[in-house]
Amino acid sequence: MQPIWTPSAQRIEAANITRFRRHVNSTLSLSLENYGQLHRWSILERESFWEAVWHFTGIISSRSYNSVLTDGDKFPDAKWFQGSQLNFAENLLRYQDDVTALVFVAENGDRQQTSYAELHERVAELQRSLIDVGIQKGDRVAAYLPNIPETVIAMLATTSLGAVWSSCSPDFGVAGVLDRLGQIQPKILFTTNQYQYNGKTIAILERVEKIVASLPSLERVVVVLAAGTMKLPSKLQRAVRYDEFITGGVTHVEAFTAVDFDDPLYIMYSSGTTGSPKCIVHSVGGTLIQHLKEHQLHVGLTRADALFYITTCGWMMWNWLVSGLATGATLVLFDGSPFHPGPRRMFDLIRDESISVFGTSAKFLSAVEKTRVRPVNGHGLDSLHTILSTGSPLPPEGFQFVYEHIKKDLCLSSISGGTDLISCFVLGNPTLPVYAGEIQCAGLGMDVQVFNDAGESVLGEKGELVCTQVFPAVPIGFWNDDDDSKFHAAYFDRFQNVWAHGDFIEATPREGFIIYGRSDSVLNPGGVRIGTAEIYRQVEQIDQVLESLAIGQKWDGDTRIVLFVVLQEEIQLDPALLLEIKTVIRENASPRHVPAKVIQVRDLPRTISGKISELAVSNIVHHRSVDNTDALANPKALEYFRNLAELQ
Repeated sequence: MQPIWTPSAQRIEAANITRFRRHVNSTLSLSLENYGQLHRWSILERESFWEAVWHFTGIISSRSYNSVLTDGDKFPDAKWFQGSQLNFAENLLRYQDDVTALVFVAENGDRQQTSYAELHERVAELQRSLIDVGIQKGDRVAAYLPNIPETVIAMLATTSLGAVWSSCSPDFGVAGVLDRLGQIQPKILFTTNQYQYNGKTIAILERVEKIVASLPSLERVVVVLAAGTMKLPSKLQRAVRYDEFITGGVTHVEAFTAVDFDDPLYIMYSSGTTGSPKCIVHSVGGTLIQHLKEHQLHVGLTRADALFYITTCGWMMWNWLVSGLATGATLVLFDGSPFHPGPRRMFDLIRDESISVFGTSAKFLSAVEKTRVRPVNGHGLDSLHTILSTGSPLPPEGFQFVYEHIKKDLCLSSISGGTDLISCFVLGNPTLPVYAGEIQCAGLGMDVQVFNDAGESVLGEKGELVCTQVFPAVPIGFWNDDDDSKFHAAYFDRFQNVWAHGDFIEATPREGFIIYGRSDSVLNPGGVRIGTAEIYRQVEQIDQVLESLAIGQKWDGDTRIVLFVVLQEEIQLDPALLLEIKTVIRENASPRHVPAKVIQVRDLPRTISGKISELAVSNIVHHRSVDNTDALANPKALEYFRNLAELQ
């Protein structure tokens, strides 16, 4: 198999990861010659590896560590960098110069630019205000905000005090927010009066009133006004405008509160489609060192880069994006629909803001392809050297589309991990070739393997993605899970002392990986395990098909595949298109992959982070309840799947 892209010798030579490998060789008298050797060393010598990352990335600490790793054989109970004291915000605010830190572009075209010096001052002002209202280490501060500069500033001010940050995006409904924030009882809520999406302005203060009324822990509600000035409604208890809350005249952060490496930093949330969302607690040091490793070594991020990810503040990619400040890069923030006013919008943004690292989803790339937009023609994407894709598997055709129709010379890195570890298990590498349909490599320090049902490591076979050794970004645990029983059940029940991630995956001979979908959505007709992504890859090549979703339906003592398709406007699923769908799947996958039923629907249910929810559809079809529809961005879509006569 030939690579679809190979880095030039100059790119390899200039890469951060090349400098890191040479740094390791020099300081430890090693002779690691390539990535494979570097990765194997990072697994076999975990303490030396993570200590090298600490020094190479320049982590700032007020007190050094006594040991790198303690109880390293106890997954997940090992301890990292014990004795160290550090502050997350201090590491992200290490630069205080005139280099641009944040560029914010609103859907309507409004633009703001903030330098690192200005960012430090704005954080200092808000930190002073938080001190004045009594926020201190361990307190929870929450946000119900769009992806705007004030969200970044509020997070930095919060974490500068050793307090814990948690955020939801404003497209969450009232119940969805309360399902999350109600569990952690924040003291402060940052919110807004409105946000923009797809050409519309959505007012949310009525929702905010209901949320605040149900959160008795709140001592203050701080409202960032999206436009103009207004008097806050009297029903909104304990509320103050952001511009009135901040303390003027403060120019420097008063002090960065030092905390332990494994003290809490973020509370993130599982999708919540099978019940109340799990509150996943991530540590200060684990998040910082893992993000620095991924940004600098696997992405190749430098101060010269502009980093952008299409994300909301309810998805972990926002947290991952913001950590780019620790490298001194420019972060580009965008709030709104990436397709408004048209499918060229994001590529115009890349050109206009000289974005060099563009993060998106496989679904976005597929949607662009369907529009017939070809950015390679006339967009001037000279600055762009890396595209990151996550959220779902990127099929080989997606790789081909990028290299043929976006840009020929860039590193297309399909990456995968999740909220569970606020980072990646498998991801990219600017010094390795790219093969269509494959994720380039396992992350440094991540002992990623593929296990079969017997718990044996396999190569070239589909199985469970596991990590067999502890890593710093293992969560502290779940909030309000005092005995860690829910935490252990989520990741460690399947294989003893091994993290089972829930992805159906294959390791390739090139030390890359192919993901076939989530394990809990794997289809099993006739006892053959089929990943849903194998079907989506084929059917979504058909021009008339916008999206698809497959489930396994219990039928006559076995399982049959049912495929739901969303088609282009005014297209109907007639016999000719039905035959084409089944033929494409049969010829390019196998007869086992061909669905017994193909049904046209108007929309597919998806989580608020944009992932289609196969489990919710399966529950509806099997007449099981969907316990938490507030976890879905479009719960009304479930109605298309109730009592479908075609399923008989």
